[in-house]
Amino acid sequence: MTKKALITGLTGQDGSYLAEFLLDKGYDVAGMVRRSSTINFSRLHHIQDDIQVVQGDLLDEASLQDAIRQTQPDEIYNLAAQSFVQTSWQQPSLTGDTTAVGVTKLLNAVRSSGRDMRFYQASSSEMFGKVQTVPQNEDTPFYPRSPYGVAKVYGHWITVNYRESYDMHASSGILFNHESPRRGLEFVTRKITYQVAKIKHGLTNELRLGDLDPQRDWGFAGDYVEAMWLMMQQEQPGDYVISTGETHSVREFCQLAFGHAGLNWQDHVVQDEAFMRPAEVDLLIGDSTKAAAELGWKPKTSFEQLVRMMVESDLELVDKQIKNG
Repeated sequence: MTKKALITGLTGQDGSYLAEFLLDKGYDVAGMVRRSSTINFSRLHHIQDDIQVVQGDLLDEASLQDAIRQTQPDEIYNLAAQSFVQTSWQQPSLTGDTTAVGVTKLLNAVRSSGRDMRFYQASSSEMFGKVQTVPQNEDTPFYPRSPYGVAKVYGHWITVNYRESYDMHASSGILFNHESPRRGLEFVTRKITYQVAKIKHGLTNELRLGDLDPQRDWGFAGDYVEAMWLMMQQEQPGDYVISTGETHSVREFCQLAFGHAGLNWQDHVVQDEAFMRPAEVDLLIGDSTKAAAELGWKPKTSFEQLVRMMVESDLELVDKQIKNG
């Protein structure tokens, strides 16, 4: 029988890559979107007709129950969240309601449905925050440094609690930073590559950033959605760190991005205190040994390939924008 999957956060970066991946695997794919007068399907236009779209909101458990009844999924991938770290300081309560309590409401909707479903929770390396060990693995204690990180810790542990309390097949992927040309412009990696493209085309001459020293373990989102699916295929649920095992600073990302466009980053990057976080996460680097051993998963895309891919995509995008006026 054809498997059915329900993806929350369908229209985001990860949702679009996961939907593509599952369609290629022969799944019937449904995606949940919030009730809104306008829904942005820009990441999904090429597969939009192949996906069932249902309305639902992590703030409203009744709507989650309705979405499950409509789609009758075998697997649920919870990717929806208020996922921009900087915004979580301006909207801490909303971040908690969506990214933390919303997970509980979805888990409860799954449990009360009476269906035998497998559940994936999108956990985050931001849970490690002020890291207690280097590199970070599944046993590293959490020390979040933002309202977003705190909310993700709640979502992670409530998933573990439901798994142990109700014998649910519920797994968490502790994904380290994963980027792509589909990343939102508010995220620092895409902000860099998009501004590089605008500078290359003569539309601006400056890129304002916060701290350039933080180091991140950056991978390609298209690689990471495979790990999500592999977790759902395991006989027993579990938690897995998904990462590249390499760390690079924001400064290194700038050097590569500007360099690929034939530019010197030091001529254009300006540090601006307005983009500094109240509490910074200085170093993240993941140890995905467990995922390699139990899931057979390894990243396919290098850091250099990722940066090049994003710069090339934004150079093409800005070129089209110029031609279209």
